[in-house]
Amino acid sequence: MADPAIRVRGLRKQYGGTVAVASVDLDVERGEIFALLGPNGAGKTTTTEILEGFRDRDAGEAAVLGEDPGRAGSRWRARIGVVLQESKDLPELTVRDIVHHFALYYPDARDPEEVVEAVGLTAKQHMRAAQLSGGQRRRLDVALGIIGRPELLFLDEPTTGFDPEVRRRFWELIAGLRAEGTTILLTTHYLDEAEALADRVGVISAGRVVEVSTPERLGGRHLAPAEIRWVGPNGPQRLRTPEPTRALTELASSFEGEIPELTVTRPSLEDVYLSMIGEAV
Repeated sequence: MADPAIRVRGLRKQYGGTVAVASVDLDVERGEIFALLGPNGAGKTTTTEILEGFRDRDAGEAAVLGEDPGRAGSRWRARIGVVLQESKDLPELTVRDIVHHFALYYPDARDPEEVVEAVGLTAKQHMRAAQLSGGQRRRLDVALGIIGRPELLFLDEPTTGFDPEVRRRFWELIAGLRAEGTTILLTTHYLDEAEALADRVGVISAGRVVEVSTPERLGGRHLAPAEIRWVGPNGPQRLRTPEPTRALTELASSFEGEIPELTVTRPSLEDVYLSMIGEAV
């Protein structure tokens, strides 16, 4: 089995008396989308900046694509793509010029015209970066992150400022990159985004990883009692049960035909996440 794209043990970073990353252990497998979730100040951005080689660590071990990001050189950097939380570089150049310019930095860059089209900016390609809306600027940032055909792509809050339609198109783009074999580390505050995209999620709070699992199983979500709601002769009814199939079979025998306004739900990813970070805090 190939080594993980990212392997971290005992990662620590402190600023003065403030511990930003206390002790993070983490593996991200090659070819997966891994979502790192956590509240503001939990240590997500500091952790990713260390892995991107932008920030030194105080302690611990880190290997990204087999190299220490604190010592890796230009060849290693050409293998990764980075989309930061905010970018305002080259504001006076057009979208087309910026993407073509960045393509020159990589030995095997994608076709700039195809990249501009992939992020939905063909109609804006002759507009200066300073004139773009927030969502359009984020799409340009993604274009610059993927232009070099990265083996590993870091996405830090990539859809902040996107409207729902643009976010969905962005998700399709990210899923397409994964299908091509790109490993993606995603930090996001949108739980629906993590659930839609991620193969696995890790929850970080107070500088430590609380749990790593699939979105479906995080925090024992798949084993949590289900809630059944329906409308009976006496009005709205509700039942919590660990055996929803058995309960529905018994309930169906009381009705002739469909059960009115029937819903069956388990805790959402957001429910589980909020419970986990609350306990950690």
